[in-house]
Amino acid sequence: MGYKSGVDRNQLSLLPASLDDYVAEDNICRLIYSFSEQLDLITLGYKYAECKNTGCNPYDPRMMLNLYIYGYLHRIRSSRRLRDETLRNVEVIWLMEGLKPNDKTICNFRKDNTKALKETFREFARMCHNLGLYGGEVVATDSVKIRANNSLCNNHNKVTVKNSLSRIDKKINEYLDALEKSDMEEEGEERPDSSEIKAALERLKLRKLKYEELKSRLETESEISLIDPDGRVMRSGGEGRRLDVCYNVQTVVDSKNHLIVDFDVSSCANDYGNLKTLSENAMEVMDVQNITNLADSGYYSSKDIIACEENGITCLVAKPPAGGIKKTEGFNRNDFVYDCEKDIYKCPCLKELKYKRSRKYKNGNEYRVYSNYSTCVKCQKKASCTSYRYREVFRLTCQDILDVIDERTEKNKVLYRKRKEIIEHVFGTVKAIWGYRQFLCRTRSKVSAEMALTYMAYNLRRVFNTLTENRRKLIETT
Repeated sequence: MGYKSGVDRNQLSLLPASLDDYVAEDNICRLIYSFSEQLDLITLGYKYAECKNTGCNPYDPRMMLNLYIYGYLHRIRSSRRLRDETLRNVEVIWLMEGLKPNDKTICNFRKDNTKALKETFREFARMCHNLGLYGGEVVATDSVKIRANNSLCNNHNKVTVKNSLSRIDKKINEYLDALEKSDMEEEGEERPDSSEIKAALERLKLRKLKYEELKSRLETESEISLIDPDGRVMRSGGEGRRLDVCYNVQTVVDSKNHLIVDFDVSSCANDYGNLKTLSENAMEVMDVQNITNLADSGYYSSKDIIACEENGITCLVAKPPAGGIKKTEGFNRNDFVYDCEKDIYKCPCLKELKYKRSRKYKNGNEYRVYSNYSTCVKCQKKASCTSYRYREVFRLTCQDILDVIDERTEKNKVLYRKRKEIIEHVFGTVKAIWGYRQFLCRTRSKVSAEMALTYMAYNLRRVFNTLTENRRKLIETT
């Protein structure tokens, strides 16, 4: 028996009569094309949505959008690789109707339409809502950190600049000493001559000027990224590095089909204060008045949670662990029990601590302070309680509402556990399977456009895989 035989390369054959015959009727390319055809590019703000009567004819933004969505669906983000696909990929040739833009034109489309691409993502989200693919009842909110196009070497803060300046000064002193000792060199030992040393000194002085400029800028800024000015140092868990220059991508995912509802790209490392905005955006997209949002302890902001509750958003948020160092001996904060009827705290010695004053911090949190000076001074266990003259207990003014939310989260553990399977599925697909671990673009606006394409591709693939039996109907109705 021999091997399977192929077709003779010199043999003449009759190919399909039209390019359309190469693409099946239920191919995902047809969904991409149908979606872009129903978009109002002028309203969305795409560049060249309206053609002028002068100059060279531009490429249709719909064609370029089709190319990018297809590329992100198939893990192709580079403009040069997308250009190559227009030359050899039959599906891309079908989408582009045979057009072959160069890599600069492809790159400029993403750069020039940052806001329009994010609005296009929202248009696709509204289409998912109209198709009944969102449940509109339970969503999960979380964030993922993706590396920016900026290395740690090109990120500076006061400590790194100070260390760099000290190293440069030390090196300059070494070269100056070498110039003084140039006439006292040992015979046979090879050393750089005075001209080489002077050239090295000039280079070091230029570097020092650069770091002096960074030092002056850091008087008003916390850190500086030289390549991507909006990137910030964050802890990106699971990446093999403890610290890296990243962006924090806030994401809301619906529980019905694990489709992304909305997102936002932030330069802030923490999630504090984002819950209300993300929840309201999700409600607007899904056109609902009430929603349940599952979030981790990073979103536990008293002001944010209360604002959500007032706007019809039921929050299930894990309570973060108490700050500070827990005492191994003596009395901790949890040993003081609050009596809501009397508005007092009872200490472990069963003494009453009454309300004394209010205190407001810079972060906006306002606390009620409880103490009992006369009892603490005479207490025999004072040494186990505090090293100050008397013990003070702080309670948020809105703690009564937070207690209700904490109790609700505790009672709905089964629902709350679904948070990870709802939203971590998205992050696992985008980062682990598709390999989108680092942005190609720079600055927050361009990174947001790149994230819009990524999440649009995820939603489109998810919709296409969910409606396996009705793909043709979906393509026709889109």
